[in-house]
Amino acid sequence: MKNLAILGSTGSIGVSTLDVVRRHRESFRVAALVAGRNVDRLAEQIEEFRPGVVVVETEQVRQRLMENLVGHGLDRAAWPQLGCGADARVAAVTAPEVDFVLSAIVGVAGLEATYQAVRHGKTVGLANKEVLVACGRLVMEAAREALGELIPVDSEHNGAHQCLRAGRREEVTRLILTASGGPFRNRPRHTLSDVNPAEALNHPTWKMGPRISIDSATMMNKGFEVIEACWLFGFSESEVEVVIHPQSSVHALVEFRDGSVLAQVSTTDMRMPIQYALTWPDRLEAPAPRLDWTEARVWEFGPPDAEKFPLLGLARQAQRAGGSATCTLNAADEIAVEAFLKEEISFPAIAEVVEETLGAVAVRQPASVGEVIEIDRLSREAARRSVSRRAVRRVAPSLAGA
Repeated sequence: MKNLAILGSTGSIGVSTLDVVRRHRESFRVAALVAGRNVDRLAEQIEEFRPGVVVVETEQVRQRLMENLVGHGLDRAAWPQLGCGADARVAAVTAPEVDFVLSAIVGVAGLEATYQAVRHGKTVGLANKEVLVACGRLVMEAAREALGELIPVDSEHNGAHQCLRAGRREEVTRLILTASGGPFRNRPRHTLSDVNPAEALNHPTWKMGPRISIDSATMMNKGFEVIEACWLFGFSESEVEVVIHPQSSVHALVEFRDGSVLAQVSTTDMRMPIQYALTWPDRLEAPAPRLDWTEARVWEFGPPDAEKFPLLGLARQAQRAGGSATCTLNAADEIAVEAFLKEEISFPAIAEVVEETLGAVAVRQPASVGEVIEIDRLSREAARRSVSRRAVRRVAPSLAGA
């Protein structure tokens, strides 16, 4: 039986992971749950899965969780050990009894805990893009030294991981990642300045959190995936291609040097890659409906529009620059997305903020996670200044006419 620690248990990936556990209680036990502030959902998870350790964001949230557990009528003898903050997150995932860590906290909040889990030789199911985007070299070096396993949970990288089992890495010439194209695939570029947050959050295929939904709408999500693929599988940036595939049935394709191409195909349900990561190298019964091959279907593929979605190119540029550039890329994007969701900047301004921040923050080679976090902080400050300049210009016309 595998003992699991789940970073981000109350988010969409965490909830899906616990559903897989629910279906296979004979194979998995929840040792630790790490969450942010959603104490209502977390209390329900504690009551059902009875973890030994639970960690939340702050002491204030911990107090709210305790009140919630009392409200649920859960006997104090059945309460887990309750902690809060960064040190408690690290302790939860590095505990000797933990076999597998599911990393699904959005942003850099889960970076240190995931890095330490890798350093301690844990098998890590990686659903947090920021870990490799911000800290790829350090994480992969730690994995090699500790002989740990990194199993991607993102559907595209998970698909690539499956395809690559068919041949040696040196036989592969290209990795092709698919993208749905998001909600604005067919929308004219000149109308994007009118996009509002509700439209951008309305992804046609996946139901995800706010930031990743906006990243999908801008295609920054796919840029992050290019960077991740380079670290996970040892590809150069030029060896990873992106194609638009609106049906989202083919998740990744691998081309071998003899011209053969293998594709990984499955239903659009995140429980599929999550279960693969949890059970690798074995497979269990499908947690989602299978594809019905008796139904007629059409699969489309086409190139992304680089002018409409400039963030994909900026991500490639940052990966080529190396060092801390991708950390700055991620930090700037998070700040810009937050500003767009608050309607402080326009949809096209997300890319403008990222590009300006990349030019403002010097690239260096971080030697520790602490240095990465410092670069992240400096990059966020630069991005906020960029947002502030654009926010002023955005409201200026209405002020002038008042």
